[in-house]
Amino acid sequence: MLSLPYLSVLLWLPMVGALLLAFVPRNSHGAIRGLATVIFGIQVVLTALMWGQFDSSQGFQFVEKFDWIPAIGATYHLGVDGISFSLIVLAAVIGVIVAITSYGIEHRVRDYFMFLLILQTGVMGIFMALDYVLFFVFWEVALVPMYFLIGIWGGEQREFAALKFFIYTMVGSVIMLVGFIALYILTGSTTFNIVEMYSLAPAMISPAAQKAIFLALFLGFAVKVPVVPFHTWLPLAHVEAPTPISVLLAAIMLKTGGYGFLRITHPTLPEAASSYAYLFGVLGVVAIVYGALTALAQRDFKRLVAYSSVAHMGYTVLGIGAGTQEGLMGAMFGMISHGVISAMLFILVGVYYERTGTRDLHRLGGLFGPMPFAGSILAFAAFANLGLPGLSGFISEFFTLVGTFPVWRNLVYTALIGLVLTAAFNLVALRRVLMGPTSAEHAQLPDLKGYEKVTLLPLAAFTILLGVYPMIMFRLFDIRLAELVALLAGS
Repeated sequence: MLSLPYLSVLLWLPMVGALLLAFVPRNSHGAIRGLATVIFGIQVVLTALMWGQFDSSQGFQFVEKFDWIPAIGATYHLGVDGISFSLIVLAAVIGVIVAITSYGIEHRVRDYFMFLLILQTGVMGIFMALDYVLFFVFWEVALVPMYFLIGIWGGEQREFAALKFFIYTMVGSVIMLVGFIALYILTGSTTFNIVEMYSLAPAMISPAAQKAIFLALFLGFAVKVPVVPFHTWLPLAHVEAPTPISVLLAAIMLKTGGYGFLRITHPTLPEAASSYAYLFGVLGVVAIVYGALTALAQRDFKRLVAYSSVAHMGYTVLGIGAGTQEGLMGAMFGMISHGVISAMLFILVGVYYERTGTRDLHRLGGLFGPMPFAGSILAFAAFANLGLPGLSGFISEFFTLVGTFPVWRNLVYTALIGLVLTAAFNLVALRRVLMGPTSAEHAQLPDLKGYEKVTLLPLAAFTILLGVYPMIMFRLFDIRLAELVALLAGS
């Protein structure tokens, strides 16, 4: 009896959904939203079924491999381990939440959801691909729809924001592709198999060439994280993107960069990774402190949350640089946690902007009175974002810092400044949005709508679950990360 090809179904279902939407009349907005939501919902069901069969003690699972371009050895090769599967779960959950959050989109609804579904295929493909050519194809597939989603449905500077995002990512992608080709040529390989390259690259490529290739790959992934100073596209893209796309950008797209380090650069070039480890640590701490300081200086609520993402992804870079078991677990868990918390924050920014018509923190205030439900969720999300114990943000920061402390105490001490600043900008945002007198123009604002509650309450529940029982995620990837620690230590 043939087993269901879970990965191919999960991967191509959104693309099939996009094609089906092409036959739905443009003015049938309810049918368009419903079909897209069902597609994303099926992905959640499929990941749940896969989770029930997933064995974290094994290597790559649900593997599918077929010849694709035999002339160069490129294959249609899919597979997941604990690292990639945990991000696929996150992408599936965020996908259905983004679909529901998008119910407020009224302009070119069919086109919007088609691009959203194509983007989901690209993201899923990045986390599944075990062939460099296939990985690069999906990397680019995710780029194009994001460009249009920002450029068509964004704010006043949407075209500039979309172009800046596209240029930064495309330049990084081209340099990354050069690194892939260099690996292929210098190893003398007849395949672009990512897993096979783990053993070939360290043995076949000189240390100097490994470092050069590592930097090429690093640049491609660093732009997506984004690592400071390659981050300048992010705040503008967030500010101009519609709320659902900001959610997807922060919760999923940024994670593709961190995933690239864990899947490709470090296991393929462990000696070079060890050589550049302190650079990772420094860049991570710079992002933590700089992101928090810049967030503290913002008047635009959405821009504040965008710089918060820069700071929190800094913990991921720091943990990866440390290369310890705790550091890598904190980095990986941090990507999941930040995905959930940032989604809540961006949804709430959109809620307040829709009601008040402004994101200026100096023009907001006193909004807890007319919107107590939204205010309560915002306070919860802010406390999770600043790392309150019992919530997921604390777990990721704690493990990252504990894992970094034996390696670079000076960087941990500096990162602690970022923790204080992170608490500061979250509390300042809460005070400016929720506290103080309620103005007459804001006194009758409606609280959260039903579909908004549907998007926020599951995210809040996940934040609590991950905070009190982190092993639900740790057990997915701890063994795989232990293997990476051993590889880095032996380089």
